[in-house]
Amino acid sequence: MASPMNPTPISILFLLLITTAPPLSLSNSAAAEDQDPTPAPWPHQFHAVLFMNFSGSLQVIDLWYDWPNGRNFNIIQHQLGKLLYDLEWNNGTSFFYTLDSSRECKTAEVEVGILRPNWLDGAHYLGQRHVDGFLCNVWEKADFITYYEDVVTKRPVHWLFYTGRQAHVMTFEVGAALEDAKWQAPVYCFDKNNDTNEATAGGFRGGMPDGVLKGSAVL
Repeated sequence: MASPMNPTPISILFLLLITTAPPLSLSNSAAAEDQDPTPAPWPHQFHAVLFMNFSGSLQVIDLWYDWPNGRNFNIIQHQLGKLLYDLEWNNGTSFFYTLDSSRECKTAEVEVGILRPNWLDGAHYLGQRHVDGFLCNVWEKADFITYYEDVVTKRPVHWLFYTGRQAHVMTFEVGAALEDAKWQAPVYCFDKNNDTNEATAGGFRGGMPDGVLKGSAVL
C-alpha cells in the first residue's frame, strides 16, 4: 500500500494540472475583459420607427431596411408638414418624392449603395452611457454619427449625427419586410424634366433630406 507521505502518480498529475492550468485560464479571461465591445451588425431586414429632433424641428421616420434585395426606404413625416419618401437602391440610385397632388420628385446618383449590415465595423468605442432610459454601449463612426446600443438587447436606441440632429429609436422589428409594391417610385420620377442631383460624401445638394443614414455618408 502506498505511503500517505508519497503521492501516487495520479495525485502528481492532478497537482500539475491545477498548478499550470489556472494561469492560462486567467490570462485568457483578462485578455477578453480588456477587449472593447463591438456593435451588433444590422439584421438583414428590419423596420424601425424613429423620432427625429433637430433644434426643435421634428420628424417621424419609418425606416425599412432590406439588404437581401438591395434597398432602403425612409418615409419621413415632417411635423404638420410634408410626407416625403426617400427610396435608396444598392445600385446608387435614390428617389426623393411625394405622393400628393404636388407630384414632386428628385433623383440622386451616388457612388455607393445602401449601408452594409456591418457598416459599424471599425467604429471607435466611447464607453457606456445612459440615454432615453437605457444603459447603452456607445460608438463613434467616421466623425458622422454617435451610435447608442442597448447593453442587454443589442438593439439600437439613439443616434446623434454630427449636425446635432438626434434620432430616438421608438420601435425596432427584426425581420419585418415591406411588400414589394411599396418600393416602386412613381412614374413621374422618370420624367426627364425632374431634377437629378449628384450626391456628395457629406450629404445631398439640391435640398435633399438629411438626418437619415446614407451609405454615401459613412462608408
